[in-house]
Amino acid sequence: MQRTVFGEDHELFRKTVRDFVAKEVVPAHPQWEELGHPPRDFYNRLGELGILGIQVPEEFGGAGEESFKFAAVVAEETAAAGVSFGAYSVHSNLILPYLLEYANDEQKQRWLPAFADGDLMFAIAMTEPGTGSDLANISTTAKLSADGSHYVLDGAKTFITGGAQADRVLVVCRTAPATDEDRRAGLTILVVDATTEGYSVGRKLDKIGLRTSDTAELSFAGVRVPVEDRLGDEGAAFSYLTHNLAQERLAIAMGASATAAAALSHALAYTRERKVFGRAVASFQNSKFVLAECSTEVQAIQLLSDRALDLHDDGQLTVADAARAKLFCTEAAGRVIDKCLQLHGGYGYITEYPIARLYADTRVTRIYGGTSEVMKTIIAKDLGL
Repeated sequence: MQRTVFGEDHELFRKTVRDFVAKEVVPAHPQWEELGHPPRDFYNRLGELGILGIQVPEEFGGAGEESFKFAAVVAEETAAAGVSFGAYSVHSNLILPYLLEYANDEQKQRWLPAFADGDLMFAIAMTEPGTGSDLANISTTAKLSADGSHYVLDGAKTFITGGAQADRVLVVCRTAPATDEDRRAGLTILVVDATTEGYSVGRKLDKIGLRTSDTAELSFAGVRVPVEDRLGDEGAAFSYLTHNLAQERLAIAMGASATAAAALSHALAYTRERKVFGRAVASFQNSKFVLAECSTEVQAIQLLSDRALDLHDDGQLTVADAARAKLFCTEAAGRVIDKCLQLHGGYGYITEYPIARLYADTRVTRIYGGTSEVMKTIIAKDLGL
C-alpha cells in the first residue's frame, strides 16, 4: 500500500541520513559493536548534521521542526542498513520532550544548545533494582539541604541506556515519602551532572542485542545537585513521566515497524539468491507463503505506526492508543523477524547476517518502555475493564 505519512522535507532528510549511514556508520559499526557504543565524537557528528537537534527550537541552535516523523526516518534508515546510532533515540526522542515542556528559560539556555550539537548527551534514570515497571516503588532519595541550595542524592539505578557516556542524567528520585492515598506522590526529577563527586557508573550490562547502545548501572552516594538543576516542580515527576509516555511508546512502535520492514527486505534478497536442490529458496511454495504472510504483517504494522505518527503530530495520540501501537507493532515485528530468520536457515543464526542482529535487537522492544503485559493493562483500562 502506498504510504502517505512522509512529505518532501522528510524525504530530503532521508537522503541525508542514508548517505551518512552508508559512508560513515556502516564501515565503523562492527568496531562499535565490539566497543559497546559509538565513539563519543560520533554524537558531535550527529549534531553537525542536525540530526540530534532537529526538534530543538531555532533559538537554541536546532532546526525547530515540530514533526516527529523525522525520527521515524532515522529509525527506518538505520534499520534498513542494519546499524544503530547508539544512544541517539533516548537523547533526542525521549529526553527532549521533558526539557522542552518542563525546563525553565534559564535551563533551556544552559542545556539545549549543547544538547543539539552533541556536547551534552543526556540519559534518563528511572528503573531501579527490584522496581521494574513499578515506578511508584522508587527508593533513590534526594534530601533538600537546610539552606535550600541543593539536594543530596543517594541510591542506585539500572538498565540505563546511554548511561556510560551521558554527561547529564535525568534522575527520578523520591524527595518526599509516598502517601497512603497516592504511592506516586513525592517523586522529583533532578538533572544530574555526571562529573559530580559521588556519581559513578557501575557495570556496563552485557546484552544479547543492541550491542552499540550502552546500558549501565548508576549509583549516587551523597551527590550534591543544585536546586537550579531540578526539572519542573518538586513532587511532580510521575505526572511528567506520564505526559511523555505516548511519544516514548510511539518511538518504540516506529522502530519495530522499521525493523520488520528491514527483515522482510533481507529475507527477500536472501531467498532469491540462495539455492537449495538447484532452485532458489524463494521459488518453493512454503517460502512464497511465508514471505506473503510477512509482507502482510509488515503492511499492517506500518499502517498502525503511520496512523499513530499522524495522530502524534496533530497532538491527538492518547496514552492508550500509543500502547496499542507499541503492543501490536512489537509483537508482530517479533513474528515477522522470526519467520525471516527461519528462511535464512543456519545463516540466519550467524551474526554477520543483518537478520541475526535484527532478531536480537528487536526482542527488547516488548520489554522496555513498558512490557507488553503493561500495555495490555493500559488498553484494558481504556476499555473500562
